[in-house]
Amino acid sequence: MTLAMSWDEWARHDATALAARVRGGEVTPAELAAQAAAGIARTNPTLSGVVELFEDVVADPLKDGMDASGPFAGVPYLMKDLGPTLKGRLQEMGSLLMRGNRAQADSFLAGRIRQAGLNIIGRSTTPEFGCCSSAENPAVYVTRNPWNTDYTTNGSSAGTAAMVSAGVLPISHATDGGGSIRIPAGATGLIGLKASRGVFSIAPNASDLTGLVSIQGCHTRSVRDTALFVDRCRGGAPGEFMPYWSAPEPYTDLIRRDPGRLRIALSHEWGDYRATPHFVRELERVGRFLEGLGHHVEWALPQVDFRAAFAAQTTCYISNFAQTVANLLAQHGLDRPPADRVEPINIRIWEAGLNTSYTERARMQAVFNTTSRAFGAFFEDWDIILTPITALPTPLIGTTEYLTISDNPSVHDWFGNLWRNFAYTPLANLCGIPAISMPLGRQESGLPLGIQAQARQANDGLLLQLAAQVERALEGRWNGGERPAVHVARA
Repeated sequence: MTLAMSWDEWARHDATALAARVRGGEVTPAELAAQAAAGIARTNPTLSGVVELFEDVVADPLKDGMDASGPFAGVPYLMKDLGPTLKGRLQEMGSLLMRGNRAQADSFLAGRIRQAGLNIIGRSTTPEFGCCSSAENPAVYVTRNPWNTDYTTNGSSAGTAAMVSAGVLPISHATDGGGSIRIPAGATGLIGLKASRGVFSIAPNASDLTGLVSIQGCHTRSVRDTALFVDRCRGGAPGEFMPYWSAPEPYTDLIRRDPGRLRIALSHEWGDYRATPHFVRELERVGRFLEGLGHHVEWALPQVDFRAAFAAQTTCYISNFAQTVANLLAQHGLDRPPADRVEPINIRIWEAGLNTSYTERARMQAVFNTTSRAFGAFFEDWDIILTPITALPTPLIGTTEYLTISDNPSVHDWFGNLWRNFAYTPLANLCGIPAISMPLGRQESGLPLGIQAQARQANDGLLLQLAAQVERALEGRWNGGERPAVHVARA
């Protein structure tokens, strides 16, 4: 098959640039889809990041209602196999239990994505129900990191991270209930924005009120692609519980200007959790870089009861995921999770959380409130707080203590392992504040290390503005201009 462009040329384009070429008549959406499909064929046997390719949509990008006049003009896109549904398409959630499950309707966000001109050509991998840090169950699939396939991508937006990092496509869907956009972006050298509450709809099956901590989004390799995605896919569906807010101006315009001099706090000591010395040095180095851009940078920390906050977050996860599992069991007419089709930790979460009382949830929400107020007070004095994306290095494939295939008998101890590694991302979900992972560091293993910036609620634009300023200072060369070991232009 003759492709529209060489792999090196393809990988140099972000989504905005590909769309411009479509509008200029140089390439068609069908040619873009064919190239992305060839990229999947080229890399997926090694990375296992794609569950299914929609060959009918590759052949006819307009088949499912994609609007080629939208700003992305037919750029190919993968949907994480969790969250937004696509009518008639499989959604299996990384689970043996959900094999063969087909969605009855498009979700609201799926429609927004298609209206934006993104061509959804397949499904990307996720751990079972999105409930752990790696898409890594050998009975389902094992998604590997393109930078070094001995390592995980982290999760839960695992397949998206692998495919965007490997140059297969420039933008793809991700979700974040405690870091699942930012953590894999950080380990694979991508930009991952977790938006504030009230940006992306999860209608019709849930809302910001019922989802509480879960946010939709994307992975990209350029700030302008993320900005355009937010601009064109944001907004509430009819009947939303929470107010859906709009930015004063499009982010695609805002990011063309540098922010003013920002007050940036560095931190890595969050309650009982600490980053490794190497990660602290990388954070300090990035702090000095930002000082060089004219910002004020020093160490500071919100006055948060971190133990109480992480305990409340654990209660939220256990009770939320227990209900998720219960709802899926009801669809199958089952009374309890079958041990041969649901992973051990998810069974234990179901057992531990199914009968969570209103009193326990009320106490949890009270801590959510005090934690959110503490971050709010902090952001009266500071514009940004900067942390490493994780406290500990990205695990090797086969490190089971973080996985839902773990044999750990204690759900609370299992979550404690998660927080030790992924300490810096979940509280943004708890508080509903925005956070972004920028590929600015490097781990001792050679993998990328994301540096996370968080801001006050609804200050998403400031994070994108800062990221764009950094991108310009780097002349667009995130990750030092390096490409992963597994990449479409190397294969």
